[in-house]
Amino acid sequence: MGERLKGKVAIVTGAASGIGKASVELFRADGATVIGADIGEGADERADAGDETTVRGLVEQVVRQHGRLDIFFANAGVSGGMATLSEQTEQDWAEIVRINLIGCALAIKYAAPAMTEGGSIVCTASVAGIRSGAGGAAYSASKAGVINLVQNACQQLAGSGIRVNAICPGLIETGMTGAMYEAARERGQAHRIGELNPLRRGGEPIEIARAALFLASDESSYVNGHALVVDGGLTSSMPTARNFDFKML
Repeated sequence: MGERLKGKVAIVTGAASGIGKASVELFRADGATVIGADIGEGADERADAGDETTVRGLVEQVVRQHGRLDIFFANAGVSGGMATLSEQTEQDWAEIVRINLIGCALAIKYAAPAMTEGGSIVCTASVAGIRSGAGGAAYSASKAGVINLVQNACQQLAGSGIRVNAICPGLIETGMTGAMYEAARERGQAHRIGELNPLRRGGEPIEIARAALFLASDESSYVNGHALVVDGGLTSSMPTARNFDFKML
């Protein structure tokens, strides 16, 4: 247990499972008072991250109960599956963008005024927001929007002492990717999970939670408007054929 977040008050959305749950536990272990919010069971507060009235009320409640807000980790998201452009409906797009992108915008809109002593806002984007091939079109577009959103927000909050950053996870085993992991295990191909990145494995929620902890804490005090990629090296290269082994020099 550490004290990097001692005395801090944090909100984490998408907190019932995966990255959000791991982050709640890690933030608490490092000294923060954490309010985990999720639309489903298992969180401290039931909250729809893409609903403006709900997000405003959540921030107001936390400030009223704890006297301050220092950290908002806008992590809630949905994938929408791997449907093609021709298969996804207008309603599919609207719901994916509402939660993944508008949810982050609402977090910034209401958390920033509450952070009267400065603070850190972290939004979950994705490697799918950097390049194609890591998610469906609507999901990928929403995550690209998150990356641009944090850049705009950090500029608009200039002088406030509030930092706004994004995390771009690669392949992580969460509820969102669980079906893919299970299918690979059933086929006896679990060893192939994550084989396209140089670490040759998928990631764990705690590995993203550690990145979120870094961005939430004063250890990242000069990091602002940045999209931190945590993907085992997946996006470090254009597609390439590996038909030979590199030797350490």
